[in-house]
Amino acid sequence: MTETPTSLLLVTGMSGAGKSIALKMLEDSGFYCVDNLPAELLTDCVRSLAQHGTDTPPLLAVAIDVRSHGDLARMPEWLSELGREGHDPKLLFVDSTDEVLLRRYADTRRRHPLSHLGLALADAISLERQALKPLRTLADHVIDSSAMNVHQLRREVGRTLHVGHDTPPTLLFQSFAYKRGVPADADFVLDARVLPNPHWNPELRPLSGRDAAVQEFLDAQPEAQRYLAQIGEFLDTWLPRLREDTRSYITIAFGCTGGRHRSVYLAERFAESARNKGWPDASTFHRELD
Repeated sequence: MTETPTSLLLVTGMSGAGKSIALKMLEDSGFYCVDNLPAELLTDCVRSLAQHGTDTPPLLAVAIDVRSHGDLARMPEWLSELGREGHDPKLLFVDSTDEVLLRRYADTRRRHPLSHLGLALADAISLERQALKPLRTLADHVIDSSAMNVHQLRREVGRTLHVGHDTPPTLLFQSFAYKRGVPADADFVLDARVLPNPHWNPELRPLSGRDAAVQEFLDAQPEAQRYLAQIGEFLDTWLPRLREDTRSYITIAFGCTGGRHRSVYLAERFAESARNKGWPDASTFHRELD
């Protein structure tokens, strides 16, 4: 079987500098990610994935660092071998100053990967920096995260590697009933109980906001149209800002008394509008119906 060249990115760097954040950002951008791969298995891993042909994700990111077994000094040899086989390996090194790393470990109280050697934290960081020197020398891209927060680092990874910016977040428009509680994962919660309630119409009561009769009823209500216009303007203003913040998912929840008519209607209307405005992955979830 003919092997398909895989676009290969190695993610490495100092523990605590943000490698995991970088790897998660790449996964959200469509990369197939492998964390903490033994270094000597790099070539076998890439070959194995490439042999799957079109079933293999075209982008592969592999995290190799001080935790990985194998002689990191042999990395030039392995990368050259992959290059001869038609791959184009690139290496991203995420770094930070020792002072910042010490502070981050103090804040998180996590153990350093080399702490099992009985070293003080400062000595473990120094030893790790020495062990990773061959990888930093090879790096195509170096990002210093010392002055960055999580969101800034994600943006910098995307900017440096030219990934993630063209993929809009997945929008979820959710309906719910207040009597059963507000969804914990919602980014925005909007109250639909101010709108006329189809529940009081005996013909509409057994239906839901998915049904044409309920939609026609609410479409005819001036309050509903004003609500759609004003909340639509709000979302048009602020959703692009969240998109720039490299989020992968955004949930907008609409609640009403029973979670059956008004909230469902709004979720459906706004999802349709979002798809028409360039958010192809906008979808709905009706908690009290689905």
